[in-house]
Amino acid sequence: MTAHGRTRALIFVAEHSLAIALSAMFLAPIVFLLLTSFMSNEQQLTADPWPRTWHPENYLDVFARTPMLSYTLNTVIYAVAATGLMLLASVPAAYALSKLKWRGRNAIFIAIICVMMLPPQVVTVPLYLMWASAGLTGSLWPLILPMLAGDAFSIFLLRQFLVTIPDDYVDAARVDGCGEWRTLLRVVVPIARPGIAAAAMFQFFYCWNDYYGPLLYTSENEKAWTLSLGLASFRSLHHVDWNLATAATMLTLIPVVVLFFFAQKAFVRGVTLTGVKG
Repeated sequence: MTAHGRTRALIFVAEHSLAIALSAMFLAPIVFLLLTSFMSNEQQLTADPWPRTWHPENYLDVFARTPMLSYTLNTVIYAVAATGLMLLASVPAAYALSKLKWRGRNAIFIAIICVMMLPPQVVTVPLYLMWASAGLTGSLWPLILPMLAGDAFSIFLLRQFLVTIPDDYVDAARVDGCGEWRTLLRVVVPIARPGIAAAAMFQFFYCWNDYYGPLLYTSENEKAWTLSLGLASFRSLHHVDWNLATAATMLTLIPVVVLFFFAQKAFVRGVTLTGVKG
């Protein structure tokens, strides 16, 4: 490297030193997990951070010892179904709160904000009794069906994004004879794709990482377990084999990292534009 190249490299490092430090801080635990997942049983959690011998078969042992494919399928079903139903209910609700004028709109919006602040544990007992009386405990339905009523945070996020869309677009569609549903689907939804993508990813990541819900409703039926619950059970059953536990953790982490990598532009744009107007 020439002297000019070294100078440019040093300037780049100096200008981005904070970002580099933060990146290293966030990546260090992931690198630690990745290296540990390739270690042998004898080397795991020793002072040597680098594998002396590489053991990719640890990942095969995870599938041999636990039904990871079943856990993954259940997690995908839960995350995709809940996200789809959430969008189906939350997008029209956000449109009604942002673009339609009706009595009580502000009161409903304040109520939604209050629901966001309500701890989920407050309603755990009555909800569990309701789903138990319906015979749906031991399955993922108690986690998916409530999304038919929307999600308070998603409605709030989408409403804040839809407020940024000029009313002239909506008014022009109405003048051309479009009804509210057609205006929503043909005009508002295409413009609001970044906000919808952000809300969908928030919901998907929440469902993918959700432990409390599956523990509450599916703990009695292992066939309905998700990755988070299966991973916790794996750690308790194989607490000595940290190399296998970290391999299972990496298998759980990879899909969401890949998803965010491909959708990060829409996600960042949606989060950035949300809340520009009050």
